[in-house]
Amino acid sequence: MQHQPRVLLTHNIPKKGIDLLKEHFEVYILEPDNSIDVQLNKLLPSFDYLIPLLSVRISGDLLRKCPKLKGIANYAVGYNNIDIDAAIECDIPVSNTPDVLTNATADLTWGLILASMRRIVEGDQECRQTSFSGWAPEYMLGYEITGKTLGIIGMGRIGAAVAKRATGFDMKICYYSRSPSKYNSELLNMEQIIDFKNFLKSCDIISLHVPYTEETHHLIGENEFDLMKKDSFLINTSRGKVVDEVALINALKEGKIAGAGLDVYYNEPIIPKELRDLNNTVLTPHIGSATKFARELMAKMVAENIIAIENGFPPPNIIPEMKKESVKGNH
Repeated sequence: MQHQPRVLLTHNIPKKGIDLLKEHFEVYILEPDNSIDVQLNKLLPSFDYLIPLLSVRISGDLLRKCPKLKGIANYAVGYNNIDIDAAIECDIPVSNTPDVLTNATADLTWGLILASMRRIVEGDQECRQTSFSGWAPEYMLGYEITGKTLGIIGMGRIGAAVAKRATGFDMKICYYSRSPSKYNSELLNMEQIIDFKNFLKSCDIISLHVPYTEETHHLIGENEFDLMKKDSFLINTSRGKVVDEVALINALKEGKIAGAGLDVYYNEPIIPKELRDLNNTVLTPHIGSATKFARELMAKMVAENIIAIENGFPPPNIIPEMKKESVKGNH
């Protein structure tokens, strides 16, 4: 009897994805209460495919121990958790789940903007703690959003979706990029600003939508906070290490900026107590893609990516770095 190829998942994913995988593979999910790294090192060499989360580091050393591995389908848009050079060296195609998170992440970005500038979380706490004593002229004053300047760093699909939502607030929309955006710049009436310092000085809200790379590491740090308006807000739904977290905490404490809305953190899942204790922050637990629709579609996409490889085709969502490489599945 011929055995089915085996796929290893580091975590459980929505049932639609699991059911699709079970039609083609023997499916195994790591035990959540035991060390992920220990289990991967022990089990992965005997598996044909791997579906990890962004939080799971897939090192080159691990990949070199897995000659049987035919493909990795990352359950995320980002893939900086995987040693891509080693994957190319080992002839292992890597795929991700692009596009499906756009609306979910853009919606959450706007939730953070509104909650931060209008002090919604603080207001909720006031009501729940029964400290609300009635309306007063200067009670819980926040910031107007309508008419402000929204600055977007990373004018890709998500950045463009955030900009589109801003038009309802009659905002001026700027974006920082070395090259013009292809995402409806004329329709959205967006202004490209090439000089980063001028960009930081001119925006009331700065929203980050860039991947994490060597180039974007600490893209926003002490020097950048010094340039930003004292009544500006920083919103980050991209990657935690794009921002120097120590510099951010200092900027918030010292009043260099008015506030921040954060969905990602430097050393997730650890969030520094100094950051948690600040009342001019709104913090969410990395839920940018956390809608039922988006997560189910992600599950379907990772299954389809490895099914394609097993059937002798390139995965539909192979990462850009591998599109020109000769890897398994490119028949």
